Amino acid sequence: MASVIREELNRIFLRDFDFNGALVTIGDVDVSEKLDEAKVHFSVLPFEKGPETYKMIDDRRRELQYKLVRKMNVKPVPRLKFEITQ
Repeated sequence: MASVIREELNRIFLRDFDFNGALVTIGDVDVSEKLDEAKVHFSVLPFEKGPETYKMIDDRRRELQYKLVRKMNVKPVPRLKFEITQ
C-alpha cells in the first residue's frame, strides 16, 4: 500500500501542483498496521522553501486524500500526514 500511495502522490504533485521553483521528492511512506494512517516523508530543494511548500501541501491535504480514494479504489485510504525530511 505504501508504494502505491507514493506513486500516486508523485503523479498528483507533478500534474496538479506548482511549487514555485521548488523540487519536491517523496521519500518513504510509512503506513500504520491498521492502515488508518500514512506518514509521507518528503524533501524540498532548495531547503529554504520547505515551510512554504509544507503549508501548501498541508492546506490541500483533503484534496490529496480525495484524489487518492478515487485512484486507488481502496477504502478506507489511510489518513495522510506529511513530514519534511532533509
